[in-house]
Amino acid sequence: MDMLKISNLHKHFGTKEVLKGVNLTIPEHSIYGFIGKNGAGKTTTMKTILGILKADEGEIIVNGKKAEYGETATNRFIGYLPDVPEFYSFMTPKEYLRFCGEITGMKKADIESNSKRLLDMVGLGSEKHRIKGFSRGMKQRLGIAQALLNSPKLLICDEPTSALDPVGRKEILDILLNVKDQTTVLFSTHILSDVERICTDIAFLKDGVVSTQGKLSDIKTKYRSDEYLFEMAEEADVRRLLERFKNIKQTGNNQLIFNEKEGSVFEVLSFITDNRIPLVKMERVEPTLESLFLEVVES
Repeated sequence: MDMLKISNLHKHFGTKEVLKGVNLTIPEHSIYGFIGKNGAGKTTTMKTILGILKADEGEIIVNGKKAEYGETATNRFIGYLPDVPEFYSFMTPKEYLRFCGEITGMKKADIESNSKRLLDMVGLGSEKHRIKGFSRGMKQRLGIAQALLNSPKLLICDEPTSALDPVGRKEILDILLNVKDQTTVLFSTHILSDVERICTDIAFLKDGVVSTQGKLSDIKTKYRSDEYLFEMAEEADVRRLLERFKNIKQTGNNQLIFNEKEGSVFEVLSFITDNRIPLVKMERVEPTLESLFLEVVES
């Protein structure tokens, strides 16, 4: 089942068209990375899903129900963490979650049980201090707990790791990975290593449209490189290969890159075999998400 389906979404701000026909399909229980340059329209798309912004054209379906501007019927399925979450700083984490549960009409027993479970999950279960003294990472973790309080079917996170140090980023990513079985996760980011670490699916947003989307593994296969990495045991053998094959390039200590567009890799292997050259490693160079991103957004 698709948890979110966006069809032909358009949005103008004055004379500037930010979204130019976004089409996006997010499968249930996926961790979906929404990738694009700053200003590409990621936040605009998310706020339109939430009914905060009115679309000029297009349709948004959340869990089988149509989302409407200004109406929050589909928001009962959604938990939302903005890029800079705001809190009542005089409250403790437990007090804040109780407040959030009460204003959304949750039952008292559900508020208590969900709050305890979620605060334990994000590492704030024993935290008694008021929110005003929290670090940015602690606030992000509390924000995720708040977004998951009503057991949403779709969790939307806008740049959840952008201002965190490596330890804080790891903590947030681990939490998102852990909730995959309970909810579908959509998060926007421009930190590509975060996407490679946890995402099952991705979409590239470029110039107001989704240029590429699908399973991360399938997209990597589609854009698979024709390059091979050879690592030799001896530097002298590196020189022999460089002299024999003019299209081989040295990339590091005793490492060579060969692009099959410029010849057959079997010629290189035959030369290595015929000359009994010790080979430490040979592997096909897999594309990184960074190289895919650059190829997609700059094409």
